[in-house]
Amino acid sequence: MVAFTPEPLDLKSIDTIRALAADVVAKANSGHPGAPMGLAAAAHVLWSRFLKANPKDSKWFARDRFVLSNGCALQYIILHLLGYKLTLDDLKAFRQVDSKTPGHPEYHHTDGVEVTTGPLGQGFSNAVGFAIAEAHLAATFNKEGFNIVDNYTYVFLGDGCLMEGVASEAASIAGHQRLGKLIAIYDDNHITIDGDTNVAFTEDVLKRFEAYGWHVAEVKNGNSNYEGIYNAIIEAQKVKDKPSLIKLETIIGYGSKQQGTHGVHGSPLKKDDIVQLKQAIGFPPEESFFVPREVYDLYGKIAEKGAFAQSKWEALFVEYGKKFPNEYAELSRRIKGELPQGWEQKLPVYKVGDPAVASRKLSETVLTAIHGTLPELFGGSADLTGSNLTRVKNDVDFQPPSSGLGNHAGRYFRYGVREHGMGAILNGLSAYGAILPYGGTFFNFVSYAAGAVRLAALSGHQVIWVATHDSIGLGEDGPTHQPVETAIHFRATPNLQVWRPADGNETSAAYLVAINSRTTPSILCLSRQNLPQLEGSTIAKAAKGGYVLHEVEGKEDLTIVSTGSEVSIVVEAAGKLSSDGLKIRVVSLPSWEIFDAQSQEYRLSVLRSGAPILSVEAYSTIGWERYSHEQFGLKGWGSSGPYDKVYAKFGLTGSNIAELGKKTIEFYRKKGGEVVSPLIKAF
Repeated sequence: MVAFTPEPLDLKSIDTIRALAADVVAKANSGHPGAPMGLAAAAHVLWSRFLKANPKDSKWFARDRFVLSNGCALQYIILHLLGYKLTLDDLKAFRQVDSKTPGHPEYHHTDGVEVTTGPLGQGFSNAVGFAIAEAHLAATFNKEGFNIVDNYTYVFLGDGCLMEGVASEAASIAGHQRLGKLIAIYDDNHITIDGDTNVAFTEDVLKRFEAYGWHVAEVKNGNSNYEGIYNAIIEAQKVKDKPSLIKLETIIGYGSKQQGTHGVHGSPLKKDDIVQLKQAIGFPPEESFFVPREVYDLYGKIAEKGAFAQSKWEALFVEYGKKFPNEYAELSRRIKGELPQGWEQKLPVYKVGDPAVASRKLSETVLTAIHGTLPELFGGSADLTGSNLTRVKNDVDFQPPSSGLGNHAGRYFRYGVREHGMGAILNGLSAYGAILPYGGTFFNFVSYAAGAVRLAALSGHQVIWVATHDSIGLGEDGPTHQPVETAIHFRATPNLQVWRPADGNETSAAYLVAINSRTTPSILCLSRQNLPQLEGSTIAKAAKGGYVLHEVEGKEDLTIVSTGSEVSIVVEAAGKLSSDGLKIRVVSLPSWEIFDAQSQEYRLSVLRSGAPILSVEAYSTIGWERYSHEQFGLKGWGSSGPYDKVYAKFGLTGSNIAELGKKTIEFYRKKGGEVVSPLIKAF
């Protein structure tokens, strides 16, 4: 072990971070100064001695990853000092509209920020995803003498993160997978918003993580024990078969009059407190945002070390390419985020007369077809593999090699019953790069992971949820498992595609668009019951999110629009109405979000004026008024029983929909006047 060597500027650098934290939050009159002041020493030791990154190229693939799960000002200050694209003026604009320093770190928004954090526990769980990605890609691409993928993931977290259940799920997974490149530093300052943690959080965290299978260590006097911090990280790096948690005892708001109290947790320091802080460390007391030149110089040298590390790696990668051209080409493509040319040619195509198949099975068929062409696909399930049908036959499980259950080059992940942890890990896998992650559960239980899904949409992570058992059509499991309100929740989420395919071609289209959507997560809602292959469906049509499945000659009497398993029921209803001499158009709308992105001209050709439009779906009808004049669906919860009898109970039959169609036609004929498409709005 290389012994810790103190540097003359260690204390001044740490004091600079603390003073800037006080100034940043005070200028905004909003934020959390306490944790940055308490973690300043740990941040300085980590970045100056360990963390491998190049501020001039923040997306260098081989960099170490750093996640600040429990704050933001600290990360902004470090990024500024190192020379990332974050100026002193950006620090002064903390928490202001359109600044590069928003209230919590945001992925794709601030240079050097790896993931969006803020909701506690998410960043820590994303870091587990990073470590999984590193282990998988290292096992896939590294060769003897060529450790092309070889980085650590470091994460700072606090008491709040450890209280959130999502972190427990992710920590358990990390311990099982023996992720030795994951090092978490726990800021044990005993303070949350409500006060001392003893009011709600008295567990022995180290024993909990030991039970998860983590290496644990403790550092006392974390505000000034630089050598202790250094040695703990060194020891953690030596442990190759376990993730590490370092419990760092700190004083929140160190240097403030209110240090050690919840008063410095989420409120700016008062002016006199900032003055005394600066006087104590020898900084100009009335000067805000003061950074000694020698501190900038020191951090400039740290940045130069990162640039040198990148140049060494790039030279190694060139040599790797000469010896292993196929692996080099494949990894290079994946790092760039490019898809293999022509991969979509593998998507299954169906015709009328092909067997009726559940869309969860159709999904499995797609995954099987594209698995070899898209090696970046990395999938799993929350203990529902046999129901979600997410595992391709003969695939290898991602497991620690010593387990005998698989290896880290495996592409199938067993998440266990941990939907929220899975969702946050999927986000980390996507953010790491070179991996296209998907995860399976019942559609209803995607709600368990709603926090992670929301962050995926906000961040632009390409994550695919294989959400089976998507309606009351799952039958016997009853209302506890049958989603009614779930779809509208996720349809209301910006930058999130919700797909509900009605047959094989629509399922292929859902995957086509989801895989091509590089900055958007998708939820594929898939049926348990068999669905017939529909006349008029094609991949190209469905890829527009909505299309006319059945057209009529002349002026129609009614258009019925539906999704998923109800489309075939609507087709049956249209046939009954047609036998009565009525002209019925049928529209399939598998994805509202994709349909809304089409031109107004196209959308009005699908849901046009001139006749009433009736929507039918086995969900809550909320939201359907955007696409129809009349809506039919569920007004309450589902019911337990065979799926066809459950559908009959709620009137989701061809006969009942035909009757509703007649009532709709009669109502609008009596009403008179022009029937205008619901798509026509003022703005």
